[in-house]
Amino acid sequence: MKKITTIAFILLASLGLKAQEKWNAQPYQTRSLSAANIKQVFVNTSGGSITVTGTDASQARLEVYVAPSNYNEDISKEELLQRLADNYDLKITDTDHELHATAKRRSGILNWRKALSISFKVYVPKAVATMLNTSGGAITLTDLDGDQEFSTSGGRLHLMGLNGHIKGSTSGGSIDVSNCKQDIELVTSGGSIRANDCEGKMELTTSGGALKLSGLKGMIEASTSGGSINAEDIGGELRTSTSGGSINLSRLNCSVDASTSGGSIHAQFEQVGKFVKLNTSAGHIDLLVPADKGLNLDLRGSRVNADLAGTFNGIKQKNRLEGEYNGGGAMVSVRSSGGGVNLKMN
Repeated sequence: MKKITTIAFILLASLGLKAQEKWNAQPYQTRSLSAANIKQVFVNTSGGSITVTGTDASQARLEVYVAPSNYNEDISKEELLQRLADNYDLKITDTDHELHATAKRRSGILNWRKALSISFKVYVPKAVATMLNTSGGAITLTDLDGDQEFSTSGGRLHLMGLNGHIKGSTSGGSIDVSNCKQDIELVTSGGSIRANDCEGKMELTTSGGALKLSGLKGMIEASTSGGSINAEDIGGELRTSTSGGSINLSRLNCSVDASTSGGSIHAQFEQVGKFVKLNTSAGHIDLLVPADKGLNLDLRGSRVNADLAGTFNGIKQKNRLEGEYNGGGAMVSVRSSGGGVNLKMN
């Protein structure tokens, strides 16, 4: 019975994808923007996705896609367009180097069964600023230089090749950001965050998912209230915390301040930055640092094991190690309230 149910679910999902492909195959409307020299993009829709892509000025355009909110619903194109005309206001203007595109459901229209998903795909020159909002879909931004501000209540954020001040939020989806620079501020209340090959000042926050960070360089603040943290190949300064998971850090060339209330910490350094601060309330800590560098060590846990390859001058006890390694250097402070601390040299 379970196998039959699984097969039925897969078939329904497949039908839904095919229906979505049907409605997204051809735009309801295409508007050329090649002569408009767009500098700012404002898009607002209540039930669809938004995509903005940097392109050559000669290819600048806006595409509008209209579909039933329930992609499995089998309706004719004529009925679809009638619903749009009866229940929605669609407004598009491009004046004074600004593009405004809005799809809004008229007040007093309460029949949710006839709701539509109205999505926008915008292709504009790279030097463009955006302000985007949707309550029911994903937001995708690619290859743009400028300030980007955006939010969605029900979809994912996909960000690639952005350069500028980036500020975005989602209440119900995950975040993927890659190859972005300058200032990055991203928040989700219900998903994970994956950040790859980014540089600059970063603030990444999730209340309900994991953090996966790779190839980041700059001043990085990343926190989660309900997931694990995995980071590799990090340069600059990393401050990260979780209330409900473990922390795994590798190939670090940075300063680190990492803490968890509900897991262990594993940290491997290729180069130690100005400081290292690791803290856990309910797990052990494993720390691997270069053997040939000077450090000031302050390690405390239920048991402290230190494999010291160089000279050490200080206090070495069962649950505490404090002193200068190789003449001293960057401060390494490690605390475990519920487990041991293991220090090794590479």
